[in-house]
Amino acid sequence: MAIFKYPFWVLYRIWFYILVAIPIIVLFPILLISISREKWYPFFFKLARFWAKFILVGMGFAYRVKKEENPDPKKSYMFVANHTSMADIMLMLVSVKNPFVFVGKKELAKIPLFGFFYKRTCILVDRSSAKSRQAVFLRAQRRLKQGLSICIFPEGGVPEEDVVLDTFKDGAFRLAINHQIPVVPITFYDNKKRFSYTFFSGGPGRMLVKIHSFIQTKGLTIKETKTLNETARTVILNELEKGNIKS
Repeated sequence: MAIFKYPFWVLYRIWFYILVAIPIIVLFPILLISISREKWYPFFFKLARFWAKFILVGMGFAYRVKKEENPDPKKSYMFVANHTSMADIMLMLVSVKNPFVFVGKKELAKIPLFGFFYKRTCILVDRSSAKSRQAVFLRAQRRLKQGLSICIFPEGGVPEEDVVLDTFKDGAFRLAINHQIPVVPITFYDNKKRFSYTFFSGGPGRMLVKIHSFIQTKGLTIKETKTLNETARTVILNELEKGNIKS
């Protein structure tokens, strides 16, 4: 039976990229208009959520979101989640209705079609450049002032397969304290199993998400960045170690 798995995995990966491309091609003129002005970003975000749902359903992923607390549509937040899969972006988009901007690695901008919109709507960072990291703060501040939220995968990349949760970078938490916005930890339970960066792996099945209670930053100072970092990481790590989600 194992011999049949390899052709399936190859075709499954190809199918993923086909699903990524189809809505972009079909909606290209509308997408192009939606990114022409920053104030139209919330409309682009709705299109992005449709794109994400299209991919997840097409891949056979049955996603379910449990919320300990609901984000207020009139407020800004710092959304942080564990990062293990190429499907993390899509799952984040369907899990959160509040328009947010991703802070992500610049390498993704090289992906055909997807990269065109990615680099025009997300905040790109070159983690090897101090100048780039500083520019991220300035762009994120502008977006927060526009009433949007920010989403960062604070591990700074995808950890090795045997690592449950890598250490978190401080940037997301420093930014949250600077703007006194709540940090929202989010746990993705099944993404590594469903569609990890290991080529010969994955398959259809459940994708469970938990949006945890918000961690307030009101009154916190930059000196407490590390404590905030560790608090958010502990929430997600504890959930991953449980390995399940209750209805």
